[in-house]
Amino acid sequence: MDRASSRLVTTAHRPLMLASVTSAAEALVCLEAGADIIDAKDPLGGALGALAAETIRDIAARAKAVGRPVSATIGDVECASEVMCQAVRSVAATGVDYVKAGFLPGGEPRAAIAALGRLDLPKARLVGVLFADLDPDFGLIENMAASGFAGVLIDTSDKEKGSLTGFGNLGELSEFIGKARANGLFAGLAGSLGLDDVAPLARLGPDILGFRGALCLDSRRTFAIDEASVKRIRSRLDAVCAPDTRAAG
Repeated sequence: MDRASSRLVTTAHRPLMLASVTSAAEALVCLEAGADIIDAKDPLGGALGALAAETIRDIAARAKAVGRPVSATIGDVECASEVMCQAVRSVAATGVDYVKAGFLPGGEPRAAIAALGRLDLPKARLVGVLFADLDPDFGLIENMAASGFAGVLIDTSDKEKGSLTGFGNLGELSEFIGKARANGLFAGLAGSLGLDDVAPLARLGPDILGFRGALCLDSRRTFAIDEASVKRIRSRLDAVCAPDTRAAG
């Protein structure tokens, strides 16, 4: 990530650390502990629970003050064009860099993706979210690319059933990353990720690893962000991605 701006700059070998927060105060803790991207989300509202617009604005202002990108979710809304478009417009108006829209089963996801792509969002980019525990359709990635999305994440909808790694083997997650990249999208992995998930997932080369519960007191996603926990994730990610400086032979 370009630290001087809120532009997302990804590399294949060093995933950016996304921290989901519920307030500007939590955002500050994560920023000071080394988070690369701040994500505004309400863990009490579901997998992609939406915060109030005023709260998102405060979080965005805090992140942008130090040149970090900020994203926000639109909520766990039905996969219908009109509903999703209205939600995306509302979140985009808060000044975030990225608006995350999840595609739950049912509805008409391809029509919704096309409708979202036609929105006039001069300051925000779209990021699609698929759910590993809900039989995700990776074919939607091509539709997202055709509609101008910036990236796609794979997450989990039920946070009580464990980590992302329990729903998709590393080969399937690697396939997801490859398909996103082949279509010009950045790829992110999230879903109750813990400290032990960092190494195997980072080695797949995603652009983003997203965290909430692992950053909180007692690893409970509905509890407050804990600075020491954020630093542990940051340190583990840095250690895994550190270049091997050992001399050959």
